[in-house]
Amino acid sequence: MKTLIEYGKIAMAALIGGMVAIGAAEWNKLGTDQGIVSRQVDSNHSVLHVSDRAMVAYDAPDLTVAAEDAVESVVHVQVTAEGEEYYQVDPFQYFFFGQPNGRRYKMPDRSGAGSGVIISQDGYIVTNNHVINGADEIKVVLNDNRSYEAKVIGADPSTDLALLKIDENNLDPLVIGNSDDIRLGEWVIAVGNPLNLNSTVTAGIVSAKARSINILQTGNGQNPPLEAFIQTDAAVNPGNSGGALVSVNGELIGINAAIKSPTGSFTGYSFAIPSNIVKKVVGDLLEYGVVQRAFIGVNIRNIDDQLREEVDVPISSGAYVAGLTDGGAAKDAGIEEGDVIIGVGELSVNNVAELQEQIGRFKPGDEVNVVVNRDGVEKTIPVILRNLEGETKLIEKPANQDWIALGGTMRNLKKEEQEKLNLRGGVKITEINGGKLRKAGIREGFVITEIDNQEVKDLDELNEMLSEKSGGVLIGGVYPNGEKKYYGIGL
Repeated sequence: MKTLIEYGKIAMAALIGGMVAIGAAEWNKLGTDQGIVSRQVDSNHSVLHVSDRAMVAYDAPDLTVAAEDAVESVVHVQVTAEGEEYYQVDPFQYFFFGQPNGRRYKMPDRSGAGSGVIISQDGYIVTNNHVINGADEIKVVLNDNRSYEAKVIGADPSTDLALLKIDENNLDPLVIGNSDDIRLGEWVIAVGNPLNLNSTVTAGIVSAKARSINILQTGNGQNPPLEAFIQTDAAVNPGNSGGALVSVNGELIGINAAIKSPTGSFTGYSFAIPSNIVKKVVGDLLEYGVVQRAFIGVNIRNIDDQLREEVDVPISSGAYVAGLTDGGAAKDAGIEEGDVIIGVGELSVNNVAELQEQIGRFKPGDEVNVVVNRDGVEKTIPVILRNLEGETKLIEKPANQDWIALGGTMRNLKKEEQEKLNLRGGVKITEINGGKLRKAGIREGFVITEIDNQEVKDLDELNEMLSEKSGGVLIGGVYPNGEKKYYGIGL
């Protein structure tokens, strides 16, 4: 039988335990109200970590409105490339008898598909250059299954963007947002037509910004690639290319362009071209017919352990200036080798891709304030940007419009190229898309030196000759390796 004293001890213990429990609850409540969530203590009762964030209930974002609006503005882009069609031409037979003899060849047609985003009520649509490159026919299918033939207004391989136009004036465009405003961890949705599954919506978060994955390739004097992708974990597969990356509030913040995968299908990350680059490219194509890329004239490197072993870098982020272009914008403005570029205007620069993205938004002749760290001291240097040729003037739209319908972009042969090939002139094909040039089997880099056995010295002569021709012509020329070829093309 327990004594009165023992009952008293039990009651006292219960009272103390209750007070401790109440005090702990109040402390926990107080800690939550003041932002103290977790408190880790070691065996010596010393504090190891105190969180400074309040515990809040997790609410998943509502993506329904953004998704429902976006699918109305994303289209299915279907392309067809006709098989190459050409004659095996005997130039001697043509010279004496005036007709290209030989057997006619035609390769099978090829088809492909991607996505696009409506950006205006009157029919302008953005997609990827790689979706429509080489296409002879482009069809756009809206979300309500209406279909239209589309024409290419312009394309920019260096950013993998293209602008299409369809004949319709009552479309639902997506509002183009500011891609600078997106943050890591922010929810986004990808809308497109993967694997021919129309109007597919997937969701994920922004995993990284200004990511370069070295997939864009340009050549033949074209602008160098500009990669500053938004990386997400929203599922993207073949067919999503050219589709929309959309923020929670329903704004277009990117054009889906690529996946990084060992299998060719989605395995974790996708990449989109930021909307601010899209706005720049589309604006230039509409206003100038060609993208006006600006350059600062520096050889730049990311700051990493290898660079730190080679040179003494005062900071850990930015774009290290490893070299300067003679007569370039940076050198003339006073930027020096060894400087670290850390800002353009009001925006910070943490790596090479971010610098390229910021400079890529300007035109030749624009003046920007470049912030550099020089030996630990920040300096702001005004720089007047230049074009790829080192000049401040804008690039003119290609003059050889007669050849665009044939699927080619051309320029006059440069003097050093003439000397190397022992020519007095010529016209170089710098790019082949769809059209009769590709069907004839002509490859990029071919130099046209004659039309129907008449010498061609420059673009003016070439266009003049074409304007007087009908039916078919025999094109003669040479490749950069010295190989001479003749092709028959119908006009």
